[in-house]
Amino acid sequence: MQRPCRITFVFISLFLVSPYGEKTGNKVTNYNIGAIIDVDSRIGKEEKAAFEFAVQSFNNDVSNNHKLSLYIQNSRRNPLLAATAAKKLIEEQEVIAIIGLETWEEAALVSDIGSRARVPVLSFAAPALITPSRWPFLVTMANGDSEQMKCIAATISSFNWKRVVVIYEDDAFGGDSGKLALLSEALSDVGSEIEYRLVLPPFSSVSNPNEVVQDELIKLFNVQSRVYIVLQSSLPMTIHLFEKAKEIGLIGRDSAWITTNTISNYFDSFNSSVISSMQGILGIKTYYDEGTNLYKTFYPQFRRTFRDENPEEDNFQPSVNALRAYDSIRTIKQAMDSDENSPDSLLKNILSSNFTGLSGEIHFQQRKLSHDPILRIVNVIGKSYNELDFWLPGTGFSKNNGYVGYISADFTGTVIWPDGSKLVPKGWAMPTNKKPMIIGVPARTAFEKFVKVEDGKHPGQKNYDGFCIELFYKVVNVLEYVLIYQFDPHNGTYDELVHKVYNKPYAATGLSMIVPVKPESSAWMFLKPFTTKMWLVTGSILIYTMFIVWFLEHQSNPDFRGPWNNQIGTVFWFTFSSIFFAHKPTVTDIEWLKRSNVKIGCDGDSFVRTYLEDVLKFKSYNIENVSSEYKYEGEFKSNHIAAAFLELPYGRVFLNHYCKKFTTTAPTYTFGGLGFIFQKGSPVARDFSRAILKLSEDGTLMSLEQKWFAPSPECSANVTEESKTDSLSIHSFWGLFIISVATYTVCLLLFLAYSLKRYWNHEEENNAGILPLVDESVWNKAMRLAKYIYNGKVCVRGEASAAPRVPDIYKWSSPTWDYDRSSSHISMENYEVKSQAESEIGIQLQAHN
Repeated sequence: MQRPCRITFVFISLFLVSPYGEKTGNKVTNYNIGAIIDVDSRIGKEEKAAFEFAVQSFNNDVSNNHKLSLYIQNSRRNPLLAATAAKKLIEEQEVIAIIGLETWEEAALVSDIGSRARVPVLSFAAPALITPSRWPFLVTMANGDSEQMKCIAATISSFNWKRVVVIYEDDAFGGDSGKLALLSEALSDVGSEIEYRLVLPPFSSVSNPNEVVQDELIKLFNVQSRVYIVLQSSLPMTIHLFEKAKEIGLIGRDSAWITTNTISNYFDSFNSSVISSMQGILGIKTYYDEGTNLYKTFYPQFRRTFRDENPEEDNFQPSVNALRAYDSIRTIKQAMDSDENSPDSLLKNILSSNFTGLSGEIHFQQRKLSHDPILRIVNVIGKSYNELDFWLPGTGFSKNNGYVGYISADFTGTVIWPDGSKLVPKGWAMPTNKKPMIIGVPARTAFEKFVKVEDGKHPGQKNYDGFCIELFYKVVNVLEYVLIYQFDPHNGTYDELVHKVYNKPYAATGLSMIVPVKPESSAWMFLKPFTTKMWLVTGSILIYTMFIVWFLEHQSNPDFRGPWNNQIGTVFWFTFSSIFFAHKPTVTDIEWLKRSNVKIGCDGDSFVRTYLEDVLKFKSYNIENVSSEYKYEGEFKSNHIAAAFLELPYGRVFLNHYCKKFTTTAPTYTFGGLGFIFQKGSPVARDFSRAILKLSEDGTLMSLEQKWFAPSPECSANVTEESKTDSLSIHSFWGLFIISVATYTVCLLLFLAYSLKRYWNHEEENNAGILPLVDESVWNKAMRLAKYIYNGKVCVRGEASAAPRVPDIYKWSSPTWDYDRSSSHISMENYEVKSQAESEIGIQLQAHN
């Protein structure tokens, strides 16, 4: 079991004394101010010169009723030394405020001491987030990092770099002061990300910085990204970092370096040897106005003071920390003008400051500078740097430092990169002869028209062909640079070969379902356009069918009786719906396939099988792997599979060859597209997308598609009009028509035979022993037979007591004969028939007697 980590807090005891001096006879009060800086560094020397000039300037003002005394302590950028110095300044010098502190780890410890002693601490460093309750007497003269990280992210986006490497020196608290989180969020907003973090140990903790830095930088050769952002670093570590990076070749072709203002603000302080190792890098600097009267007064005095104290330096331009040093003295000076003299009142007056200093606006909110500064993007060239663009907080890039005009969403300055070229680096480890780009190619595919790999003449040699291979060659020829590559056949599945597809494919893809087409006699043919003759014959068949249906259903089905208009409507609808709506396709949809528990086919090497199982919920044992496009036809013919699922490009090729036998059904499931695969963030992917777009615009891509995916002759779109007519003419349906007419006719004949048999049986039973009416006309016999067939019954002869009425065969508007008509409505013709029947009966009776 791992033991918990024990953290020990060391508290420095203080003896609090009053820091405020006694008034002298001339009513002037003396105040002591402590400064904790790294006196040995270039920045510390600048701050010291600025402090001294500021104190001297305020003390020379005869209108002041108080004087300032400055006590400087050397921290050597060591937090413990800074804490010890703070304790000494408070106890021995009775300072009313402490200023300086270039790193946050120094400021954090000194702020703890200052808060307990109730001494305001003005720090030049700040974390991403300050907790006022923890350090109630801490005031930061620094700006937040949010806008700076947005500026860096926007610069990354302008150059289309997708992945970056972040380098920073670890602080005493094992962190990065919150800058890394802000940068990661800003990069995510523009679609980029941090690929790798290189954390350097604190400079004070290493005995051989050159060796340590070199060992760490060598690790970057295993990282693909060549865009390096130096987030934070001490000046000594910065010098070693860039010198070693230049020496081992990380600063050069295809690389880009960006430094934050914690480093870039000190470009003016670097000597020529350090600047020479930083050629071509971009830096973010805090902007300050050099055209104000205050700056014009400050600069010559500062330059004289700094040069006198540091004759070995060859650059006398002040950094922003020197300007902040001057502004911090002015802040305390104005805060002491109040009549109240106490630590709380001094802190309150400091936080109420509101003036424009050398470094910009001095106004505090939540104990830090309230405004976000204008940033400058500079490019290190020669012995100095060129100013390229400005970053306006909340607005974006600008060609000037104002808020009117020249606003741009992208970086517009012209950069001279580390290799001395103006061509934007790829920001990626580009392939070389020693390390070519390995192009993985599927060694076996279900559709060889896309990719085909064959053995060459010599052992180990491979020949590559297909639409994808030829398109690759075309793209490489269009690129603006030479891409060194090497094909590598892969025998695994696509999922093993492909890790991430770039989001701009050269062919849209999805999942289509292929099913067999019904034979030409199927009902599906009725859904296609017919020729004129075809429509006429179809109409005739329909009428004939209507007659047969009515004839067979009239006697027994009450729906086919009644007025003639109802009978015609009923028989028409019944016949039409039976023909056109009772038929189905072979396979309806995916749900039908699952309910029917039939087998389906797919390319087992692709992701389709996983998609069918996980998304469409097909059972695994119902999915068959089909290894080649030429095997699908056999699988269908043997009824081994009922449908095949292919990616859209493959489905298109398949149907171009088998258009007469198979078809595709909806819906189609779309996802992504076919594309060349590159490692995530690779700029080559972007270049390939642009090249493919160019090939598409100039017609090359279409020519390749026509070459590789031209339909077979029988599926060609250039078929003749004669072939179009033949496919939908009577000839295509003659079998269907013959079967239909024969079936209807057989049914009619069988029904007539059955009806005649019943009729003659009925006649024999009812006329037994009765002499036939020799004088009955053929017409009457035919009418009686027709009446029987129509009604299914016949009038019985020989019923003398109630002589039957002869039906009016010209009025078949009722399904049965109306025997309830009154005698007044019997026609003369019926009367004559009745008399004749009675006479015949009389004759027969006489003969019998």
